[in-house]
Amino acid sequence: MMEAYERFELLMNQQIVRTPIALASMAGVVDAAYALERGGHIGAAFLGGFSIDEETVLASHDLAEAGRAEFFFPDPVEGIREEVGKLKGSDIVPGINLRGSSAGSFELLADELGDIAVYEIDAHCRQMPMITAGAGEHLLTHHHDLCSIVKALKKFDICVSVKIRAGITDERALARALWKAGADIIHVDVMDAGYQKIRQIRNSCPLQIIANNSMHSYDRVMEQFSHGADLVSVARKADLHTLKGLDAAIRRYADETGWYNAPKQLCRGGDLRALAFCCMPVKECPLLPTLKGLHMEREAYVDLKRRAVAGTPLQDGAHTCFGSLAWCCKSSTPCMFRDMTLKNLNIQKTDYMKNKRRLSEKIMEEIFHEVPADIPC
Repeated sequence: MMEAYERFELLMNQQIVRTPIALASMAGVVDAAYALERGGHIGAAFLGGFSIDEETVLASHDLAEAGRAEFFFPDPVEGIREEVGKLKGSDIVPGINLRGSSAGSFELLADELGDIAVYEIDAHCRQMPMITAGAGEHLLTHHHDLCSIVKALKKFDICVSVKIRAGITDERALARALWKAGADIIHVDVMDAGYQKIRQIRNSCPLQIIANNSMHSYDRVMEQFSHGADLVSVARKADLHTLKGLDAAIRRYADETGWYNAPKQLCRGGDLRALAFCCMPVKECPLLPTLKGLHMEREAYVDLKRRAVAGTPLQDGAHTCFGSLAWCCKSSTPCMFRDMTLKNLNIQKTDYMKNKRRLSEKIMEEIFHEVPADIPC
């Protein structure tokens, strides 16, 4: 697993994620057996969805009568505990997708189960019986209720994910509200919106992001990664052939480049992490309006990057355009001066990109160092 960490440097719920591919929940389908069959090519699995109280269990019965698959346990607590327990000894980080009608329902479950998995609040299901029960997509238009559930779960010091559907509400406002409430992960069904929603969310909060919906081609997966996703999740196309191909291709890219989800450069539509690749603010380019949107003065940006690379290999580079590798672009962009400097300093491009990742993390920490007081939740 340390090899996986060195490759992706990816943690979820303080556990190493062996590959940035997760199984998305599908009610009546994704249980422990389903996940274990695919365990060699996934890093995490969200089991469920599981209905956890009387209102959502009744909604599940309505859905089953209409022909949809559902999970039913005589005792939801014991049923969920048993399913998660089956994943022990595997390399799969467990998550449980939960449908409940109130914050109290989630709180009672967490009190019984404790920190056994990532708790994922289902604000995604669009089936009317579930919405009427106050769960699923209902929560996307009732942000206060959703934030109350997040806060209830965080009382137990557990990792909280929220599964949402794009196109229902202002995702940027929701992401910031969830950040303020204490959520750890946003799991986004991007629907037909594409990577733009991922970039908007990445630029709105520091939470871990999982991109979902049609993530079964390498090009689509890399598109999400290069605009802010930390992981992708697969549902209906989670066959072994697809998962094996994606896993191998992502690992190969990570080994070749050093940063599996490196952003596109800002001038090519990248997210805020791409500030690590930007040069000095001396010309008209997308950097200037980005800094303005962040309420960051040019001098503050320059000082931030200089401080962030101090004592690192990126501090050097007297013969680059601005005298330091801190201002140099992505390794995939041709640059004679950068490449000559890396060669003279005996720095491999993969190590250069890993250092750029460290730089981006420091920049993002500065941008999102605290939740603004005016964010409603």
